[in-house]
Amino acid sequence: MGVGGRRLRATGKCIFLMSISEICIFKEYWIDTRFQIKKPVRNGSSVMMVGDNVYHRDTATGDWIQEDSHHSNQDGSTNMTNFQRDTKTDNVLVSNHFFYFGSAAPPVDLESISYKNGMGYSKKALANTQVAALVKGIEEKNWRNKNIVIADPFDFENAIKRVDQGTSKIS
Repeated sequence: MGVGGRRLRATGKCIFLMSISEICIFKEYWIDTRFQIKKPVRNGSSVMMVGDNVYHRDTATGDWIQEDSHHSNQDGSTNMTNFQRDTKTDNVLVSNHFFYFGSAAPPVDLESISYKNGMGYSKKALANTQVAALVKGIEEKNWRNKNIVIADPFDFENAIKRVDQGTSKIS
């Protein structure tokens, strides 16, 4: 479950809920035909601009490449803060069972699961029956919306802009 924060004015709201179907590495994510549509196209539509398939390695040198994207600097160069945060692990999480609420994110009772809203906080869902009950309630209430984008992301009107995950600033 991904919840919103203060900058989005979405504290305590469920942006997305997903069950991990597959874990692949960045190299697989980059070359797999299923995920080609996720590569950013900075002169494309708003949806094309915010693709998340932005990392891969140079085949000759093995060096990481951060494609020109909403994760990079204004001039298209690598934003080191985003790069270091995004590539801490080589794993990419893929889901075939998700709910993406975006800017239509519903409020969730985070206190019921002792969740502390904050960057980097995580809670092991399987270890907590209250978390399982919260997730089940969201799924049951929204079963018709499984595997679809219910609403555009927060700040979608800023798709052309860049984000710095270190400062949470959009420029």
